[in-house]
Amino acid sequence: MSQADLKEIITQGKTSLGIEFGSTRIKAVLIDPSFETIASGSYEWENQLKDGFWTYDQKEIIKGLQAAYREMKQEVSTQYGVTLQIVGSIGFSAMMHGYMAFDKQGELLVPFRTWRNATTGASAKVLTDLFQFNIPERWTIAHLYQAILNGEEHVPSIDFVTTLGGYIHWLLTGSKSIGIGDASGVFPIDEGTHNYHPAMVQQFDDLIASRNYPWTLQAVLPQVLLSGEQAGTLTAAGALLLDPEDDLQPGIPLCPPEGDAGTGMVATNSVKKRTGNVSVGTSVFAMIVLEHELSKLYPEIDMVTTPDGSPVGMVHANNCSSDLNAWMGLFREFAQAMGYEADSGKLYGTLLSKALEADPDAGGLLSYGYLSGENITGLEQGRPLFVRSPESNFNLANFMRTHLFSAFGALKIGMDILTENEKVAIDSLLGHGGLFKTPVVGQKALAAALNVPISVMSTAGEGGAWGMALLASYAINKEPNENLADFLGEKVFKDVAGEEIAPDPADVAGFGTFIERYKAGLAIEQAAVDHLK
Repeated sequence: MSQADLKEIITQGKTSLGIEFGSTRIKAVLIDPSFETIASGSYEWENQLKDGFWTYDQKEIIKGLQAAYREMKQEVSTQYGVTLQIVGSIGFSAMMHGYMAFDKQGELLVPFRTWRNATTGASAKVLTDLFQFNIPERWTIAHLYQAILNGEEHVPSIDFVTTLGGYIHWLLTGSKSIGIGDASGVFPIDEGTHNYHPAMVQQFDDLIASRNYPWTLQAVLPQVLLSGEQAGTLTAAGALLLDPEDDLQPGIPLCPPEGDAGTGMVATNSVKKRTGNVSVGTSVFAMIVLEHELSKLYPEIDMVTTPDGSPVGMVHANNCSSDLNAWMGLFREFAQAMGYEADSGKLYGTLLSKALEADPDAGGLLSYGYLSGENITGLEQGRPLFVRSPESNFNLANFMRTHLFSAFGALKIGMDILTENEKVAIDSLLGHGGLFKTPVVGQKALAAALNVPISVMSTAGEGGAWGMALLASYAINKEPNENLADFLGEKVFKDVAGEEIAPDPADVAGFGTFIERYKAGLAIEQAAVDHLK
């Protein structure tokens, strides 16, 4: 598309804007009607530990929002000679879960409590037992009930409870609404009604009835909306807040705000039943779109939804690539000591590719990349370990394969619950994250672990802000009765190239041997936690 065409598209407001609040970066992405990125902007930030809670300052939330938008707007001006005044649609997303509570005057009662806080263990256990539905510690309802258990003085003053994405949306539209994917990290969702589970809402109200609060749960939670539904318009105050230079016009439609898990599904075309995606980084999580809800409660499986309301089984492991990265740092030091300078791409590419030469089961070696505890394997703390026996085949290829396999060890245990216990069918999985920058290696390891074909798309690096822009575009550009899966599959991703690698039977068998060793060795990891401080 020519510069002149893009300038006209921007001037006529035929664009969509997605802004996502990630854990380390706020990013704004403006796309054209062909879903290509026109301009982007970002703002780096970090959470802080204050008074025992991980949080982001409320003023920095606004500062970061404005900075990311301003940088994107400046890029539009520089690249196309246009002052951005109108956008076709806007959507906001943010880290799922967490707790933001407000009073009737709209004042934040306590600092934002993020998903990272592990302070709600008692609450999560009580609610899980009460609902017979897994309530993770990071969910909004767990934070709310823990505040009640703690007797925190702000609780009686609550008028509205939401997530970070819901808060931004409320600020800019005045609408106390939330996308169903984000809502599924607030409170359990009833698949039939696409709303908070009514029986569980009543159970919660009964649980706290003796405390005589002047509110009920349904009254303080945001309204649940599906992708494509109208979620309000940009108010004059909201437009000025987003763009203090006062160029942006009010009245722009907004789609329902979503969580980062939902935008990840959209950005990887993983919203159709029997599909899923695996995000690989410091932690690793798989999200599988289910054909039906699970038969019973599993503490290892989070039940959330796609942005259009389909049930999703989420397996989240706290540890993935951090220990592997630490070993890479050690190898870099060795190379430097030998007088060689290797850039990161060559270092990772060379060492990871050695894993392709390894024994199928990694030669009897074992590692645990546990820098922190791991819920799936029952470890409250972590100690990174590398272990071998006198009979192990200790060479570089097996060493690298071991760390790759270990990165997916806890994930494999959680996924087996879905595939073996619940017989969940998976047609395809899409991998995304830094580990897949080295061709083939990460895909082969993950395919061996999960025994499912693994694809990597050329768009996988676009990120959640782009996924949110797609949801904003869907809200205004969908055909009548066109569902989200068809919109993504037939329009957005129709011509997107992808590389699929099927599981190699020898690798699958090798990983099977490795994972049995991994399970048996968990006692070693526990001993390290008990005796190494």
